[in-house]
Amino acid sequence: MAMITVHVSHSEKEWLQDMADFYGITLSDLIKKYSMEQLEDKYERQVAKVAYKRYQASDKETHSMEEVFRQFGGDL
Repeated sequence: MAMITVHVSHSEKEWLQDMADFYGITLSDLIKKYSMEQLEDKYERQVAKVAYKRYQASDKETHSMEEVFRQFGGDL
């Protein structure tokens, strides 16, 4: 397993440790869990923005689910 060192102040370390204790996990797991979640969320937002811009540039037509069901049958 790889190791990463993060430098924080004494008060920041105490606060992080308090948060880890509150959640019942190790300090390492706390930092890993919340850092990864935030980075994944940010990445997904960025990917969605790029996909939306590509979609807008494509001039493709969209249809509501109501229109699709009206045309092809089915219930909402």
